[in-house]
Amino acid sequence: MKSFETNKHAWNQRVDIHYQSDFYDVPGFLKGKEVLKPIELALLGDVRDKTLLHLQCHFGQDTLSLARLGAKVTGIDFSQVAIDKANILAKELDVKATFVCGNVLETPQLISEKFDIVFTTYGVLGWLPDMNDWAKVVKTMLKPGGKLILVEFHPVIWMMDDEFKGIEYSYFKGDPIVETKNTTYTDQSAVQMDTFQEITWNHSLDEVLSALLEVGLTLTHFKEYAYSPYPCFSNIKETKPSQYQIIGLEDKIPMVYSLTAENEQ
Repeated sequence: MKSFETNKHAWNQRVDIHYQSDFYDVPGFLKGKEVLKPIELALLGDVRDKTLLHLQCHFGQDTLSLARLGAKVTGIDFSQVAIDKANILAKELDVKATFVCGNVLETPQLISEKFDIVFTTYGVLGWLPDMNDWAKVVKTMLKPGGKLILVEFHPVIWMMDDEFKGIEYSYFKGDPIVETKNTTYTDQSAVQMDTFQEITWNHSLDEVLSALLEVGLTLTHFKEYAYSPYPCFSNIKETKPSQYQIIGLEDKIPMVYSLTAENEQ
């Protein structure tokens, strides 16, 4: 699919910039810094000896954090550049993890194991054209009794223009959103990148939840948050430690949501 090739090019460009950025702070991570956020840590609980699949893992920081917590982890991402960096990090940390390069929608063809937990967080679903296809992957990869943990930016965020001055896009999925960029969220002004295209889709909460229910998963948790744990948007300020809100919209819009869904079969 053209969109995946277009987006793969964009993410291949991002990897080295992200790896060297203060945003990801790889030196701190190598020294033991915890990069998982309180939202997902609370949902994960004790993961010691549990098998865990991390979908759209980028260059593996969260995946390796989960391994440091004792999980038996596998990460998948469509960028070979990212997967190469993930393997470098795993080697430097001397942490056991498996990393697979491939389209997330083809995960069942690339990984035969079933998992206790499927984990995916922050800025992942918008790169996928269809939530039904994604939900089928989640269902297929879970053991009986296994659970999905999803923490994602709220679709209300993706309705807004880049400066959060007004609504530019529909809350509901429509035609693909095609944008031309030359910056990335780790540094939206100083970073120098070649111009590239991104193709994304907005997915309403209804679309996400309905897709999970349709494949037979049982929703066990859902919550919305008025902040982002990452300062990855324009016109943003820290209102509490490690909690960021849009200036002028503080406590007025949801910025993140979390859910868990169990595979009871």
